[in-house]
Amino acid sequence: MTDAVMQQLEMMKLLEPAVQEKLVLLRPVAECWQPDDFLPDFSGEDWIERLTEFRDQAQGTPDELLVVLIGNTITEEALPSYQTWLNRVQGVTDETGTDMAPWAQWSRGWTAEENRHGDILNQFLYLSGRVDMRCVQATIQHLIRSGFNPEVGTDPYQSLMYVSFQERATKISHANVAGQARRGGQENLAKMCGVVAGDEARHEEAYKYFAREIFVRDPEGALIAFEALMRTKVTMPAKQMDDGECDDIFGQFTRVAQSTTVYTVSDYTSIIEHLLKQWSVPDWTGLGPEGAEAQEYLCKLAPQMRRIAERVETRMVKQPKRPFAWIYGRSA
Repeated sequence: MTDAVMQQLEMMKLLEPAVQEKLVLLRPVAECWQPDDFLPDFSGEDWIERLTEFRDQAQGTPDELLVVLIGNTITEEALPSYQTWLNRVQGVTDETGTDMAPWAQWSRGWTAEENRHGDILNQFLYLSGRVDMRCVQATIQHLIRSGFNPEVGTDPYQSLMYVSFQERATKISHANVAGQARRGGQENLAKMCGVVAGDEARHEEAYKYFAREIFVRDPEGALIAFEALMRTKVTMPAKQMDDGECDDIFGQFTRVAQSTTVYTVSDYTSIIEHLLKQWSVPDWTGLGPEGAEAQEYLCKLAPQMRRIAERVETRMVKQPKRPFAWIYGRSA
């Protein structure tokens, strides 16, 4: 085991009190929303009317927004891959599966809350009657089977920065779907995506806090780790998506997400800017040559990404609509 790995393991141990403190961000199960809170009640005599009302409202969801919602749902449903990865990260592992160590409690609690996201969105798609659910289900199975590699290895510094980024990205995406649904009169979908976005916001705050504590205790190591993550770029969780029909279904999904402004290249850039500020990246002093070089790279990154975003967004807007098997071959 190298000195650098030993230092990171010691850091994860030092952060345990901070993790214990933030366990309050994981709400007691009795206080949590559950998918059934937002679905038609089938136990009453008027269940047909409730279901009909729910389905009628879902008819107003544009196909483009529906495609993004499906992609988001598939991403959320691949949760087993994300927990498997998190449990391999150095210093965060749940050795027995029931450990009471703070990191283990956080990992299981985070997974338990995230598990509801795929459930609630999947139920909406099913009840809407507008989606080829067998195709969606096969895509989920493909994605879990293909696996997930965020390209950070087992490095705990990069891992916490990665999930900080991803939790903010998913919050933005779900919140934007909620906003567009509400403006279009789809209040059921707006409420569902709104509560999912609320969870992601709490999780984001926790992970950013954990990463911030690393910067405070080891700014040199944190800057080097953040630079490494940004140089490889943040791998999207659903990159291995496969619907069995389209050669580049993930690319087509991201194209529609861009065209609907649900999640854009500019959002990616804004997240970088946000994290640079949250972790005071430009302000750390007393750095060695490697840390100073990493700091310089990171401080120049956002303006460069802004210029790239403009070109990419212009190009993506011009791409033609394509048929999606998820929605019975309709184009989006």
